[in-house]
Amino acid sequence: MVSTLRDQGFDGKLTLIGAETHPPYERPPLSKGYLRGEESFEDALLRPANWYQESDVELRLGERATRIVPADRIVELEGGDRIPYDKVLIATGGRNRRLLVPGADLPGVFDLRTVEDSDAIKAEARPGRKAAVVGAGFIGCEVAASLRRLGVEVEVVEFFEAPLFRVVGPEIGRLYEGIHRDQGVGFHFGEAVDRFEGVDRVEAITTAQGTRIECDFAVVGVGIQPATDVVEGSEVAVENGILVDEHCRTSVSDVFAAGDVANHVHPLFGRRMRVEHYDNALKQGAAAARNMMGTPTVFDDPHWFWSDQFDVNLQYMGYATEWDELVVRGSLEDRNFVGFYVKDGLVDAVVGMNRGRDVRRSAGLIRSRKPVDSAALRDEDVDLKELGKRLAGQGA
Repeated sequence: MVSTLRDQGFDGKLTLIGAETHPPYERPPLSKGYLRGEESFEDALLRPANWYQESDVELRLGERATRIVPADRIVELEGGDRIPYDKVLIATGGRNRRLLVPGADLPGVFDLRTVEDSDAIKAEARPGRKAAVVGAGFIGCEVAASLRRLGVEVEVVEFFEAPLFRVVGPEIGRLYEGIHRDQGVGFHFGEAVDRFEGVDRVEAITTAQGTRIECDFAVVGVGIQPATDVVEGSEVAVENGILVDEHCRTSVSDVFAAGDVANHVHPLFGRRMRVEHYDNALKQGAAAARNMMGTPTVFDDPHWFWSDQFDVNLQYMGYATEWDELVVRGSLEDRNFVGFYVKDGLVDAVVGMNRGRDVRRSAGLIRSRKPVDSAALRDEDVDLKELGKRLAGQGA
């Protein structure tokens, strides 16, 4: 957001407040290349460390914003400072969900949100050791894959019936189960953690179903909760995040929100959604910046994210929580396909395994909001980008 403001010509006072002591950085590498030691932290920085001073951006790092007071146009910091504002963007993201079970605070039980978390897991990840991973969403699966690459034995506990179940559904989830099992990852589906066991540090996990998994360390990845504390007690509306419109505006004048914390009105899908993707945070933050400068910008990005696990690249565009049909082009068996999540004849989302180009060329199908012939989606000879253009040209 701050880079967009400067790039768009804003030359006023600009302050960036962050609880972490580091300049802004990308989080996706923390479960992948950075965790495996293949990428440096400097590679993950959104801007070089010296960019902020050169761009006249005041950094207030290692300082937590505790409250926004819209009536006074003030942001209060944990240390007592009060920062005045004309307009403010809330991009507090989320905090990791914690398991409220015995032993969850034992040494050796980790979660992953910050670079320090990734460093702590990396320090434990040595060949021959054994890790228990709780949760088979994207963080859990990516951590499991990275740990296997580092020679760690891995067993995963997952409440649902397949990895990535809530996002990609059972068919593709089971493909990911096979990919991980091929690399030696063990799974315990339909199970929930009852307790972590150990004396001085974690030694095992016991599930509510009675399964006991011995481990040298554990990593918990069971989702996040939007970090809305900063607006508690104010007039800023909150419901599963901070409510914003299609211009990233909250219910209070001159207060904006973007990223994981923002529950936004999406004009394309005609509904509210809160999206926890890196790409969404970048694009929505940029849209918010333009709106803060008085340039009306509707945020209607169809949303896109990716995941790398072992030698498999998954890309996903759109937003689907339920669907009538998963239409497949290519081969699930060969793990080379693009799948279309179709609801009421419309393509709400597209997923691709090692077919990222097809996913990106499908954006027009999602944007068109027009019924699509399933046969055309399956046909490799039908160009997806051109199909989207034809649908868009059909009119209302």
